[in-house]
Formats: sequence, C-alpha cells, structure tokens
Amino acid sequence: MSGTERAGKQAEGRHLADSHDLIRVHGARVNNLKDVSVELPKRRLTVFTGVSGSGKSSLVFGTVAAESQRLINETYSAFVQGFMPTLSRPEVDVLDGLTTAIILDQQRMGAAPRSTVGTATDANAMLRILFSRLGDPFIGPPPAFSFNVPTVHGSGAITVERGEGAKAEKRTYSRAGGMCPRCEGRGSVSDIDLGQLYDDGLSLNEGALTIPGYKPGGWNYRLYTESGLIDPDKPIRTYTEKELHDFLYLEPTRMKIAGINMTYEGLVLRIQKSMLSKDRAALQPHIREFVDRAVTFTTCPDCEGTRLSAAARSSKIKGLSIADACALQISDLAGWVRELDEPSVGPLLASLRQVLDSFTEIGLGYLSLDRPAGTLSGGEAQRVKMIRHLGSSLTDVTYVFDEPTTGLHPHDIRRMNDLLLRLRDKGNTVLVVEHKPETIAIADHVVDLGPGAGSAGGTVCFEGSVDGLRTSDTITGRHFDDRAALKPEVRTPTGVLEIRGASAHNLREVDVDVPLGVLTVVTGVAGSGKSSLVHGSLVSGAALKGGVPEGVVAIDQSPIRGSRRSNPATYSGLLEPIRKAFAKANGVKPALFSANSEGACPTCNGAGVVYTDLAMMATVATVCEECEGKRFQAAVLKYHLGGRDIAEVLAMSVDEAESFFSTGEARTPAAHAVLKRLFDVGLGYLTLGQPLTTLSGGERQRLKLAAQMAEKGGIYVLDEPTAGLHLADVEQLLGLLDRLVDSGKSVIVVEHHQAVMAHADWIIDLGPGAGHDGGRIVFQGTPAALIADRTTLTGRHLAEYVGA
Repeated sequence: MSGTERAGKQAEGRHLADSHDLIRVHGARVNNLKDVSVELPKRRLTVFTGVSGSGKSSLVFGTVAAESQRLINETYSAFVQGFMPTLSRPEVDVLDGLTTAIILDQQRMGAAPRSTVGTATDANAMLRILFSRLGDPFIGPPPAFSFNVPTVHGSGAITVERGEGAKAEKRTYSRAGGMCPRCEGRGSVSDIDLGQLYDDGLSLNEGALTIPGYKPGGWNYRLYTESGLIDPDKPIRTYTEKELHDFLYLEPTRMKIAGINMTYEGLVLRIQKSMLSKDRAALQPHIREFVDRAVTFTTCPDCEGTRLSAAARSSKIKGLSIADACALQISDLAGWVRELDEPSVGPLLASLRQVLDSFTEIGLGYLSLDRPAGTLSGGEAQRVKMIRHLGSSLTDVTYVFDEPTTGLHPHDIRRMNDLLLRLRDKGNTVLVVEHKPETIAIADHVVDLGPGAGSAGGTVCFEGSVDGLRTSDTITGRHFDDRAALKPEVRTPTGVLEIRGASAHNLREVDVDVPLGVLTVVTGVAGSGKSSLVHGSLVSGAALKGGVPEGVVAIDQSPIRGSRRSNPATYSGLLEPIRKAFAKANGVKPALFSANSEGACPTCNGAGVVYTDLAMMATVATVCEECEGKRFQAAVLKYHLGGRDIAEVLAMSVDEAESFFSTGEARTPAAHAVLKRLFDVGLGYLTLGQPLTTLSGGERQRLKLAAQMAEKGGIYVLDEPTAGLHLADVEQLLGLLDRLVDSGKSVIVVEHHQAVMAHADWIIDLGPGAGHDGGRIVFQGTPAALIADRTTLTGRHLAEYVGA
C-alpha cells in the first residue's frame, strides 16, 4: 500500500490495523475441495454445514486451522521444530488474516490405563498440591499423592571430592510416591488363564499358541521356537519346571535368535506389556475379544480401585482423602472445595474452584475426576478440552469446534450455544462445524458446502446469514426447518427384555421392560445413565433377567481406526471376495490382488506415493512413478474381471461397484451384499480405495454401522447413530432403522435427536438430571404419550420440536 493510500485510510477515521477484519481463503483444494474461496468475518460465530463428506472439515480443520498451526510452529527454532509434528502447507492459493487457532475436536482422549479426567485437566495437579499443604498427617510433597509416581528407596556409596582429596560417603535416597505398588496405579489387577494362551497338548511346532498375532512362522512365534531355551517339538505339558518358567516368566534377556540380536522374554510378561498394559477400549476388536476371554480383571484389593498407596489415602482434609475427593461427583467436589477457607492456599483454592465450576457450567458436573479418560465419549472429550479455555483472558483467538453438540440433549445444546456466544463476545473468532439447526440458528455467518458428498461436494453452495440460508435452495436450506412428525401408528411389541435391579454407575436399582420387535429409543440428558442401562445392563447382561439373548449386535461410538493403507474395501471386508473373484477368473493367487501383500508395487510398497522425510520440515509425498499411484505391480494389472483391473475396481464408487458386481462375468454375490449395506447407510458416493484417513467423522460412523450390520443378530443396539449426520442424512438413517425393524429385528437406539425420538415406537427416558440426580426411569411409553405428559425435559423439548 502506498503512503497516499495509507494516509487516506487514516483520514477516514479508521486505523489501518483495524482493516484486517476477514480471514480470506482463496483456491482451497484440500481433499475434495474444488478451488473454494470464502471470506470469514473475524470476531464472529461462523457455522459450516453441509451433508457429511461435503468438505466442511477439509476447509475448517485441513485448511484454516492447519495453516495457522503450521505458521505458529515455524516461529520456533529448527531445533525445537525437530521435536514437533511436521505439518505441510495446505493446498490453497491464498490464506490471509489468520489468527492463532485453538482446535477443540472430537478426538478421544488418551486411553492410557492411568489417564483420568483429573489427570487430563489441571484438577488433579491442584488437588495434589492442596493435600500436600493441608493434609493431615503430612506425608510428603505433591508427588506423594500421584498414582503415576512410585515410591523409591535407595542407598549406596558416593565419592565426594573436596580440595585435593576424595572421600567415600554413604548416602540414602527416598522419594515418596502415591502409586499403589500392587496394581501400579491402574486400579485393577489381572489374572491370566494360561489355557487360553496355548494348547498344552501340542508342541510349539504343532501350533500350540492360540494368541492373536502369534502364527507359526511369524516373528512372535520364532522368538520362542528358535530361542534354544525350549524344545519346539515337545508338548508344553511335558515341559520341566525350568522350561515352563523360561517359556512363561523369564525376564527380558538379550540373545541371538535366528541370527539376529533380539530381546527374549517370557510369554506372560510379553502379553502383559503388549496387550494388558493398554486400556481395553483402545484395543482392536479381535484382541479385545482375546483379552476378555483370557484375562480376568478385578478391582485391586490393596487400594480398592483408588490407584493410590495406603499412605496417600491416610492423609485427609476435613475427613476426605484425595481418593475420596476424586471419587466425588464434580459438582459435589466443587461444593466441598468452597467450604475450605485457608488463606495460605487462597490462590490455589480460587483456581481449583474455577476449574471445577467450569465442569458444571459446561454440563459435565456429573463426572468424577477418577473417571478413566478412555471411557469419555467424543462429545465429552471435546467439552473437557474446552474447560481450560472458558476462563482464558486471551482474545482475538480463533476457536475451532467439531460438532460441539454431539452427545448433548436438546436441553444441554442451549447451554453449549451460550458458551460459544460467550467465547465470541470476548472478541474471538469462533468457527464451528455443525449439523444441528439449534446451533446453526445462532450463527452470525453461515457457510454451506455441497451440494453432495465426496466428489459431488467440495463447493460453497451458500455463504451469508441464517435467514438467507433458510430461503436458499441448498439441501441444508430446504431441510433447515424440517420437523419429523409422530407416526400415526406405532408397532406392537413381540416380547420384552426384562432388566431388573440395574445399578451400574449411577443407575438406582432400575427395573424396566425393553420391548422387542419395535424401534425403541433410550434418551435423557447427558450423564443420566443411558449408556449404563443399555451397554452395562442390556448388552453385558449384568441385570438382564434370563441373561443376554443370542444375537445382540452392539454398535457403540468408539472410533474406527485405520492407517492411510486402510480403505472402505478393507475395513468392510469387501476386498476379500473381490480378491477371490479376480483370482478365480484368472487362475492365480488372491494375494496378488492386495496392495499390502504380493501384488504391491515394489517401489512404493503398495502405498501409491513415495514419502521423503525432510527432518523438521514437512514430509513430501510424491506419486509413485512406477505404478502411477495405482499401488499394484504392472503384472497384476494385466489380470481383469469383467473388463476391469483391480486398480480400476478400487477407483469405483460404491454405486458403480454395486451394479458392476451384480451381473455378468463380474457377478459376485458376497461382494454385492457388502456394497448393498454401504449403499443403505448412505455411502454410495465413496470410492472403494479411498484412504480411511480422508473420511469425515459421520462417514466413519456409517462405515462402522455398515460393517457391523453383517453380523447375524436379532437385536441391534446403536449408540447415537446420528452423530455427524446432516439433516438430510437423518431421513435416510430413519429409513434404514425402519427396514431393520420390518425385517423382524429389534432395534434399540441411545439417541438425543428429536427426529429419531418422534419416529420411535417406544421411548425410555432417564433422568431427571445427570449423575446422582439421574439414574431413574422418568418415563416409558409412546412418543405421543411423552408429549402429552410433558413432565420431563425430553417431553417438553420433543413437544416444542413437533409443534405440539
């Protein structure tokens, strides 16, 4: 800008620095975005909406937030950047006016066995300091109250050099830690059933090991067969006492195995490190199934599940130990902290009160600080991350949210909206990816992407005010004011599942009959006990009269995991029948048609791209020149099925593939059945070989639903299947649920979405509040009866939704 222009700006009475009121994005091409250009107002609330897979996350997280983080990282020295994740610049022509971005996504919190709500926030750290100052009796500094710190003792001689001489002196060392020595701070101990690890009637060479991943010929197996410590041809039941000890319990020992220097350790110790030291929820399904079968987890008898040593539990403030404080519901703990009046720790108490009050304000007052972090839902995890920002004095920051209303009852959504507006009113830019009309309605600015998903999306269909969105002809605009009507007739149950005396978590000896043969919705405010009732009692059978019937298929909210090599075809099991069909048609091995096996391009190892590591700079990915990104050897692409090679098949959309595998030479019933399920859940636009890492949260949720629908079962239990779904996608989901029920299945859904409640045949409402204020059945009956009753929060909100 010239000096004349600058002076002109000043003359208008507006400082030049005040002219940067927009975040400008021009030519964004991340994932499916098609040269998207938008101008986002700063210090306003902007909501991004559109069907699942339309490009919202690519624009907000993959472009704006990613570039902000990258630019901040570049302010550090090259040495520091070497320890930080490397980020590449997004594919975009212009990104201007960025501010510091704070990302609050729905990534689950760490599932480490010692990670809790308290350790994931500042609350536990402050409590430890509090007890180290006021606890009676005094047992030590803050680490003495930490279940992550073991107690250490040591003694020995040290050499002290003074002047010209040196003198040996004896020293003792001790550090007080709060870790329970028996369970090592995990709160539970495990007992392994050796019969589930191996068949003692067989030798190792006969395939005695029955552990997932321990296959004859693999390194996990050769570690034992070629160690020289045991005879691999000898049945395990005939081992001597020393052989059995070396096989199961030998401490890690370096030795040469198969000509390679390796660390040998007993089988039980190896299983404990590789499987049992991880949180159960973080394990892959087949390993979780093995762990459930082979291992019995019981509450640690020494610490009674508190994770803390006896010394840490002995120190108390006003009758409560730190274990007691962490076990309290957070809203109750906040009241206890308010009663403490000790000037010597005044600043600490003020900070602790603020943190605990933030939990209650954000709708998480029903949690306790000792709740394992891995058990939080995606929505709960995102709200826990919000806590440290609620009282922040920072302004002119860009806060980026990923569907903050996930897992929230309509009553709680209003509270979340107030928090978003509060962040905006402090002078911050708030960017929200959202589907719920209640949150879209409070936006200052709306960006609607679409018109479709995947390759049919990636463009801006509308940008402007909420009123403008309502009158626009976009999918979101047309469905914005949609309201599902109550069904004129509800289905008649064919039977009931009787739950008696359910008391898991906050449930209060609940007795309820869950009808079969209908669509049942279990609802209530967040923390009212819905998941405890459905998963803790119905799925596990803990309080189910007569036990769990066979054929219960439970589809929870745990995220699907997959690397850049994983895709919808591999995850859904579709690739297996496709490989076999190619192999049969061409008279070769199925392994040739796997990019992770014999058919992989040798240059890129089946990845399709070659990665070049540039140390602290972003890794450069270039398309493999040999296979041109197709991932397969040239020889493999000579084999055809129905006139297409395997790379061309993986490039098909689900819609194309469904017709391709239904008729003619390529007809493959097993593949067609999987494709039909993918189509039914609304994923017809996905390409079969699209990496899972590029899928949105809603797409992953539906992919998981499609994969688990393959399981044979008469009862389907779904946990918030509308998470990540656009208003238009919810209609398709309701149709799928209807088809399941009409085919003779029983469908039980834990859900907050009013459209699903209105469409139900039967509703079970828990409450009236959260935590110890919930855990009771406050209503059960038809949706019409719930609206007529109107004594519960759910009833009032559902009546408002349907306009009754």
